[in-house]
Amino acid sequence: MLIAQRPRPADELRAEVRARAENRPGVYRMIGPGDQLLYVGKSIRVRSRLLSYFRCAPDEKGHEIIRHTHRIEWEYVPSEFAALLAEMRRIQHARPIYNVEHKRDRAFCFVKITREQAPRLLIAREVGDDNALYYGPFRGRERVRTMLREVRDLLELRDCRPSTPMLFAEQTDLFGSAERAPLCMRGEVRKCLAPCAARCSRTEYTSHVELARRFLDGDVDTPLALLRARMEEAVRRMQFEYAADLRDRAARLEVARDELIALRGLIDSLTFVYQPQGYTGMDERVYIVRRGAIHAEYPAPRCPAERDRILAEARRIFERREYGMNRIRPTQAAEILLLARWFRLRPHERERVWADVPGTSRPQTAPGMF
Repeated sequence: MLIAQRPRPADELRAEVRARAENRPGVYRMIGPGDQLLYVGKSIRVRSRLLSYFRCAPDEKGHEIIRHTHRIEWEYVPSEFAALLAEMRRIQHARPIYNVEHKRDRAFCFVKITREQAPRLLIAREVGDDNALYYGPFRGRERVRTMLREVRDLLELRDCRPSTPMLFAEQTDLFGSAERAPLCMRGEVRKCLAPCAARCSRTEYTSHVELARRFLDGDVDTPLALLRARMEEAVRRMQFEYAADLRDRAARLEVARDELIALRGLIDSLTFVYQPQGYTGMDERVYIVRRGAIHAEYPAPRCPAERDRILAEARRIFERREYGMNRIRPTQAAEILLLARWFRLRPHERERVWADVPGTSRPQTAPGMF
């Protein structure tokens, strides 16, 4: 790591970069007063990128960053891919005040099942480290919002505030209270099990949440089956307008189900061993990726025995059983987006995926998804 050692004016920082930085792939950090991390960036030519900040006009973001910078740190990495990965991880970890990319991608959203007494099904902008279950990433916030509304109504899950007090049926004897009126209109019209009003037991509500989980995991069509049954009943009663509405709702839910299946297939395709081209004079690296998450990283093998050891570790990782295949962890969300975009913008890089690993294939990108 190379470090400009003390706070300096812009001209001294520029002289330091000119004297010491090289045009190699790397990651750099702008450090402000009190060692505050202002900005993290990456480049395949660190020296040129850093010097460009000193040429920024006064109304540009780069000029403002340099104006507050007391120290610049940079380090070199083996490849452009390694630089992109290191930049993403540091932004995710430190949340520098001037970084926007990787903090939150507003084009995407996630479905969240909260960790509460009576869990809720919500739309989320990003994956949090709060022990909730997350699914995604999905493009099209309004379409996802419509899908969640349909699933919530069909499975009668609550969407009220987290502060709403819960009173399950089995609690009425304990508190000596009878069933009370629901606290929202959805409970009144029977679109919610009303766990706030002792209309269901904790077990009954949990079973409905489990159906939602299974639907999001792509394992069951229960919400669609419920809609079709209601549609057939409406036709039998000659409620044709209501039946047509249910038909349209079923069609929207089928689209959502198909997208969940496509998303699972796309993320499954992000399972491979990848060896990006290294910078001249630097060691190449090998990454073991499973479902969009980088599980291990090794120096590129120099002999068949080293390659066999990497393949053995890859097989161990790929064969490990995982539950809830559409669910993602906080760190995995950013890596899925990074990997999907990397191979979409650089399709030739797919040829650097090891082809002799059982159970893997070239990474795919569904048009419009990433």
